[in-house]
Amino acid sequence: MAKVWFITGASRGFGRVWTEAALKRGDKVAATARKLESIADLKEKYAANVITLQLDVTQPDQVKTAVEQAHSHFGRLDIVCNNAGYSLVGMIEEASADDVRALYETNILGPLAVIKAALPLLRQQGSGHILGVSSGLGHVTMPVLGYYCSSKWAFEAIHESLAAEVKPFGIKVTIVEPGAYATDFGSPESLKFAPGLPIYEDFKTEFFSRLRSMERGDPAATPEALFKMVDADNPPLRFNLGSNNLPVVRAAYADRLAIWEAWQDVSESAQGNSK
Repeated sequence: MAKVWFITGASRGFGRVWTEAALKRGDKVAATARKLESIADLKEKYAANVITLQLDVTQPDQVKTAVEQAHSHFGRLDIVCNNAGYSLVGMIEEASADDVRALYETNILGPLAVIKAALPLLRQQGSGHILGVSSGLGHVTMPVLGYYCSSKWAFEAIHESLAAEVKPFGIKVTIVEPGAYATDFGSPESLKFAPGLPIYEDFKTEFFSRLRSMERGDPAATPEALFKMVDADNPPLRFNLGSNNLPVVRAAYADRLAIWEAWQDVSESAQGNSK
């Protein structure tokens, strides 16, 4: 049976790749983007199998309208894919409070608005699968991208709690964690740069040099793996995309455990004896 998707950020990157791949396999998609003209061609290619909707995830009323319109149009929503987001580039000292608020509005509060709009409809159905597109940086961090990493750490915690809360209603949750891919996530539309401080110029020059040399995966290779996951009877809470994440995350967690264990005696001494 064809699945019905609701996908945010469908104009480029993974959102575009997965939207077209889902349509090509015969699924139906409510594709959303901030600029409707950026996804207008989907309607020409896929006709009745797609509905294109203008959506800025930072506008809760617009989110609610779009989700309800998509559900009404297709009669159900099987997969709600929160893909829209961007990265704030800058040292922790450099980014302004307004920059950080704007990042969280899109990367955290936007997906939450989609989830809150969709949940009553999914509960009524007694089914549904929420996909939260995170990153390998939802487990580890990088300098210069610290605020983006923080948004993904929060994103992961929210979805892990959500999974336990909605399981009794037959709703599944998966956090999709791509590694580094050759998408246009590095384009000006997907990045915002905080004003720089001269003291960090050399550090950032070296950082970006290393970043440019990083091996990147092929976005076109991801749909088959994604479809295997969403078609599974028991999909995972966390799902890595690509081969880069697991070695890095494994090393990070081993390091954390080693530090906690090294300091275990001191930590346990703080427990006290009060009943």
